[in-house]
Amino acid sequence: MSGGTRLENANPLIFQRTGERLQTANDEDENVADPIDDREIFDILSVSINDPEHPLSLEELNVVEQVRVRVDDQENTVGVEFTPTIPHCSMATLIGLSIKVKLLRSLPERFKIDVHITPGTHASEDAVNKQLADKERVAAALENSQLLEVVNQCLISNARTG
Repeated sequence: MSGGTRLENANPLIFQRTGERLQTANDEDENVADPIDDREIFDILSVSINDPEHPLSLEELNVVEQVRVRVDDQENTVGVEFTPTIPHCSMATLIGLSIKVKLLRSLPERFKIDVHITPGTHASEDAVNKQLADKERVAAALENSQLLEVVNQCLISNARTG
C-alpha cells in the first residue's frame, strides 16, 4: 500500500495465528504416501500471502480459515472460500487471484483449484467468483506484468512468529 492512499479498512481485526502442525515420523518419511489434506493447504496459504493493504497475513485477518478449505486428494480437487474483511472490499479479486496463484504454484498439476468468496460476505461476490472461476480471465491476468507484480507482492515467505 503506497503512502497517502486511504485504506478501505484502516483498523482491521487481527486474529491469532494457528499453531504449527506437529510433524510425525511418517510426515518426514519420503517413502510413505502423504496425501494432501485441508491442513496442508491451509498451512500453504496462512504463511505465504499478505493482505494487499496491510502487512498482515490472510490468516491474521481471518480471510482464510482452515474450516473453509476442502481437499479431495482422490478426486484431485481443492476448494478454498475466503472472507474479505469488509463487504465492499475492492481488493477481493486480487486476494482471490493471489490465493489461486499460490495454489497453482504449490500443488501438482493434477489438482483442480476452486477459489471463491464465502457466501454472503461481499457485495459483489457473484462477479468476483465469476472472474476467479474463468480460466481465460485468470490466464490473461497472469500475463499482465503489472498485475502479476502486485500478486507477487502479496505472495511472501513469512517466517511464522506466533
